[in-house]
Amino acid sequence: MRRRPALTGGVRFRRVAATLALALGALAAPAQAGPDLVEDARIAWRAPGGIGSFSGLALSADGTRIITVSDKGSYVTATLERGEDGTLSAVRADAYGPLLDPRGAPVQRYDVDAEGLAVGPDGELFVSFEANHRVWAYTALDQPARALPVPAAFRALQNNSGLEALFTGPDGALYTMPERSGELARPYPVYRYDGAEWSTAFSLPRRPPHLMSGADLGPDGRLYVVERHWNGFLSFSTRIRRFNVTPGGLSGEETLLESRLGLYDNLEGIATWRDPQGRTRLLLISDDNESFLQATELVEFIVEEPTPPRPQVRPRALLQ
Repeated sequence: MRRRPALTGGVRFRRVAATLALALGALAAPAQAGPDLVEDARIAWRAPGGIGSFSGLALSADGTRIITVSDKGSYVTATLERGEDGTLSAVRADAYGPLLDPRGAPVQRYDVDAEGLAVGPDGELFVSFEANHRVWAYTALDQPARALPVPAAFRALQNNSGLEALFTGPDGALYTMPERSGELARPYPVYRYDGAEWSTAFSLPRRPPHLMSGADLGPDGRLYVVERHWNGFLSFSTRIRRFNVTPGGLSGEETLLESRLGLYDNLEGIATWRDPQGRTRLLLISDDNESFLQATELVEFIVEEPTPPRPQVRPRALLQ
């Protein structure tokens, strides 16, 4: 066995002194705290027409109007009522109806399962579906769809675990992710549509046991992802992560929330906006599976960013 050479007294002293200096420096340096996610509102909503099972969500830039789609093949638009401080207080439905296929007929059977919703730079709406894995475009949700190309990668997705999340990237392109990646340790593929064809842009790390539910690009330029874990007894855990978006992919992963089972319902859709105070807000909607044991919840969080540490001013005598 190889032995380390013995330290002389001088070397030992310098090494101990250096270690002590590093420790004291770490204690003196202000800690870099992560962001806090503060629940600001949580309300139950009964949508018109008995519609439930909401999975996709889009929100106006001022936080006052939403569009949401149901995995039963319907949509609802609504106005959000807020207090003077911006806190959500009520939801008032404006319009609702069935999603239409490219022929103008209401979607049926295996075509109903709408999961993601995104708004393009020109206001065009995009809806992702699973079962028949695809993305359709709409000038308005009461108008016929325009079918986007379906690549081989979509056709290979697992049944009932298809295109769950849909968002518009900082480059204006459309991005989507499946609910499952195929293996627990395999990252989620992130597919990009450039207006002509789909490609695999990058990947997002998968952290079991939660599964992908929704995503949105925040006003701060970060990607916010909501995931859920179901324990099999109508009890759900919600996780929210965020990432920096770079030309080479995603970086700077942060977990903002990982709730205990049962704290929230089946939160699936997420949309972001910046309030008048300049804070990023996250609005989430739950899929109640049209079950009397569940409810459609709207939950809104405020992302409280940490205050940057003040620079420490040292006495002049120590700087000389």
